[in-house]
Amino acid sequence: MVANRLAGATSPYLLQHKDNPVDWWEWGSGAFAEARARDVPILLSVGYASCHWCHVMAHESFEDPATAELMNRLFVNVKVDREERPDVDAIYMEAVQAMTGRGGWPMTVFLDHDGRPFFAGTYFPPTPRHGMPSFTQLLQAIAEVWRDRREDVADQARRVVEAITATIPAGGPPGEADLEAAYRTIAGAFDPIHGGFGGAPKFPQEPVLEFLLRVRERPWAKDADRMLTQTLVAMADGGICDHIGGGFARYSVDESWTVPHFEKMLYDNAQLARIYLWAGIELGRQDFIGVARRTLTYLTRDLMHPDGGFFSAEDADSEGVEGKFYVWTPEEIREALGDRAGDAIAHYGVTGTGNFEGTTVLTRVGPPPADIDELNRRLFEARERRVRPMRDDKVVASWHGMAIRAFAEAGAALGDQALLATAIEAGRFARRELIRDGRPVRSWRDGRVSGPGYLDDHASLALGFFALYAATGDVAWYRAALGLVSELGRFARTDGGFWSTPAEGPELLKRPFDVTDNPHPSGNAMAAEALLLAHLYTGDASFRAQAEGAVRAASLVAARHPSMAAHHLSVADAMSRSLELAIVGAGWERLAAAARSRFRPHVALAVTEAPHDEVPLLEHRTPGPDSSARAYVCRGFVCDMPVSDPGELAARL
Repeated sequence: MVANRLAGATSPYLLQHKDNPVDWWEWGSGAFAEARARDVPILLSVGYASCHWCHVMAHESFEDPATAELMNRLFVNVKVDREERPDVDAIYMEAVQAMTGRGGWPMTVFLDHDGRPFFAGTYFPPTPRHGMPSFTQLLQAIAEVWRDRREDVADQARRVVEAITATIPAGGPPGEADLEAAYRTIAGAFDPIHGGFGGAPKFPQEPVLEFLLRVRERPWAKDADRMLTQTLVAMADGGICDHIGGGFARYSVDESWTVPHFEKMLYDNAQLARIYLWAGIELGRQDFIGVARRTLTYLTRDLMHPDGGFFSAEDADSEGVEGKFYVWTPEEIREALGDRAGDAIAHYGVTGTGNFEGTTVLTRVGPPPADIDELNRRLFEARERRVRPMRDDKVVASWHGMAIRAFAEAGAALGDQALLATAIEAGRFARRELIRDGRPVRSWRDGRVSGPGYLDDHASLALGFFALYAATGDVAWYRAALGLVSELGRFARTDGGFWSTPAEGPELLKRPFDVTDNPHPSGNAMAAEALLLAHLYTGDASFRAQAEGAVRAASLVAARHPSMAAHHLSVADAMSRSLELAIVGAGWERLAAAARSRFRPHVALAVTEAPHDEVPLLEHRTPGPDSSARAYVCRGFVCDMPVSDPGELAARL
């Protein structure tokens, strides 16, 4: 009898597999003990709840009794949610890339009893296809090698482990010349036809876009505005953007942003909301600010728990069909809009043949009719009657922190109290549900947590709390952020930078160390940014030293592949021109608005109506006459004369 052990899991992805005929185990010592007792290898399968090809392989193989019988007889089968266990995912994704030159999910890895990988791949079909063996052929071949050629297995495992445990040497801190060289390399990968970087499949590469935003006024970054504008316009017009409901899909399968891989991730949308917000402010583009607002509306409407937590993702599939929820035919448009259908059909390029399997992914190809908002509202109402994609309803602490930061910055920059209230609500949820005894958990679902948090959970929540403090002046958020920063020492490496797991973390094949800012900033880069802010608020030089060590740890990757370490480069840019800004007194909001009139991530902003010394940056800063607000622009806690005029403050910044 099959003893599938996933029914008690916290992960929605694992719960999707609880009724498989496969004898699944969760990752842990029990699975390895069972493999040793039976003298069979481990079959490790890694994916996530909104992963389309994970669903495909599950339907084709894991739900098939004959395939499951082979798996159960020849292996101990372990299922892992990469979002709950990024440490396990990171280690074995390195192995997949080392052995195959590419990666992706579902990830399929065969391990020996010590957790060493000896064969790895991603998706395997149920029948031989495109030069790939069938999954059952692979299972039988691996079992035969394990039985008859154990020495070859051991040798292959040894070589893979050597490859993935090689150390990455650190270099010096990136200087101005290094930032310029990185910019030129990134610019060399720009697609001048469609925007974005590289070819198909095409990802937004949010950390790269933020780097361009940060350096756009450098004399050597003359094309940054053009690259930003073209990319952001192309994405906002393309099928990767949900024109009816807001938000963005994870990537485009083509180079023109037309047909997306339809799943929507919280981390993509939180990052893109910030980028469109600040690009709109910097470039004077109200349309970009509109995209930011619609993206944030999507997050609050479709990815927010009633208690304030932001869910992880929405699936690409509905009713077992990829993209079915999002695509349209001319007939469906006419049914929804009646005599107004023609304008929408022309605007969104809807045709009888379509651009995706006989249907149309909406793209903005023609001028919008004057009543486009009303037409979109009616299309949205019609679409809401469809079967929605599955929602991954766990709250990942790291991604939740990104959402807090996006809402806090947008609410403050736009003077939008509703957005700021959402940020506060999400922050309270984090303090209530995601932090236990001063330390984050990894994820939360229905009141249950998955396990201890990782480096990115600590750093991302700290950045979200710092953003809330700068937006509200509520010192409780500063206190919460500094508390998380103080925990980063548990992750510190002796030669600079931060491990992904804490010192007391689980024993694994290696201790993960990640400096890859793709598709979102790595924990190491976010830790560097949080430490830099902590230094600017407190004057504590040890925080800056740790931040510099984290940036140096990524310097070799940043020099060779800058698009893979772009957020480290952004932090290096902030370090080179960092400022402290203290605003004290009644009506501080007016001066704070001047500071927020531009994208200034290198400025640590402390605000208060009544003077206090809990934040060291505010010590000895006094308001003006009649307790009116004054601003102090400081460098290393050495301040210019205070100013009371917003225009003068903006000029000094």
